[in-house]
Amino acid sequence: MKTTSAGRREALIRLTLALPLGAAWCASHSGRVAAQAPARVRLLVGFPAGAGSDAIARILAEPLREQLGVPVIVENRAGAGGQLAAQALKAAEPDGGTLFVSHDHTISILPLFTADPGFDPAKDFVPVAGFASFVNAFALSASTPARSFAEYVAWIKRNGGKGSVGIAAPASVLELVVGSVADHFKLDLVAAPYRGSAPMISDMLGGQIPAGLGSTPDFIEQHRAGKVRIVAALGPRRQPALPDVPTFAELGLAGFEAMPYFGVFAPAGTPPATVERLANAVREAIARSGVRDRLTGLGLNVEFSGPAAFAKRVADYSREWAVIAAKRGVKAVR
Repeated sequence: MKTTSAGRREALIRLTLALPLGAAWCASHSGRVAAQAPARVRLLVGFPAGAGSDAIARILAEPLREQLGVPVIVENRAGAGGQLAAQALKAAEPDGGTLFVSHDHTISILPLFTADPGFDPAKDFVPVAGFASFVNAFALSASTPARSFAEYVAWIKRNGGKGSVGIAAPASVLELVVGSVADHFKLDLVAAPYRGSAPMISDMLGGQIPAGLGSTPDFIEQHRAGKVRIVAALGPRRQPALPDVPTFAELGLAGFEAMPYFGVFAPAGTPPATVERLANAVREAIARSGVRDRLTGLGLNVEFSGPAAFAKRVADYSREWAVIAAKRGVKAVR
């Protein structure tokens, strides 16, 4: 079933208006207050072990344990681009015992493609803290003869102009980017969706697919090892971890400068004092030089934002991509 454009606009307006309310919004939903602090904290991750999101959550788990004084356990609820983890967060008690470590895909992008993902970010979640931004990157298999993005375009054109580009998730920013790259460079590219970055990269390493789009954290270790080549990146500027990799804007394709985020979310109804305590724990965790270095090593730009600032960041990002999705004729389906 397809939603109308008016319905999408209404949903987007709700998201934009509701998220920036931060602590005040939390206060209005504070009826479900738990009697006591939880004995442990679960960090839900919407992707399998070995994925970039999983690695990031595991880096955070130990310093968060020390800050919160209880065991912190990473729990993978992989599937449907993070939908299963998001649905588990929605169903969790709002006592600070269940958190969701997520990037932009599940929170901001899935609702643009899926009319009923089983959660409404504006109603069901509280943004706790943002801790990093990153860029998505275009990478080539080492078996591909091209050494740069320009060489890749020339190689595709010499072979009839047709090619497949793996993407780490269906119904995603990556799908929109493949379509825009194809249009701009006059190529016939097909987005080949995978259920996560790990199987996509496995096929790239095996030469089954010549190119892929995914997050920098997903690609960077293989790039450093020479097993894949990152040849272009989204974002407003070149990244410190990839100083030799041009942005798509440098290559002539503008419009993809918004930086994706990584952050922590709690269930709606989590008391404001609990949200603030969790946010402070995240801030202290990423301030540690060892944690910061490990996250930076994955290609992340480590930067903290508290509940209100992070809520605004999420809403702004969601709005920008809603405009891009509308221009490309995206229809949310059930």
